Amino acid sequence: MFRYFTLDEAQSLIAEVDILMDVILASKATFDEADGELRKLNSRIMMMGGSLIHPGDILQMRSRKDMAGMTLKESTEKLQSYGCLVKDLELGLVDFPTLYHGQEVHLCWRKGEVEIRFWHGLTEGFEGRKAIDSEFIANHRGGVN
Repeated sequence: MFRYFTLDEAQSLIAEVDILMDVILASKATFDEADGELRKLNSRIMMMGGSLIHPGDILQMRSRKDMAGMTLKESTEKLQSYGCLVKDLELGLVDFPTLYHGQEVHLCWRKGEVEIRFWHGLTEGFEGRKAIDSEFIANHRGGVN
């Protein structure tokens, strides 16, 4: 569901978002590690013109990768179901759409931050973050679009 958040609404989700981001980041790390192991093994097999391998090892790696991928997908979808936007998994960035002076902007939270303290325009991204001040608070609003 697409929605616009007030700062208070977005802030009330931060504890849950933080937990989900922990799961997402751990799942991504496991997925990437298993994927790397499978690529190395595949490369080694190709370089040797075939090789005797233990199929249980490959199945275990594939299973670990598949499980991590499923957890990553499910956790990301759950996070997005709240109406927030996952912007960057490497930085742990999550945006919350809001309206400021009638224009859509994003409240911006980064993994490790205790609260939402920044916002940015749609084309500015993380580098264009601005501090939330009293003028912003007075002139932003949420609601279902």
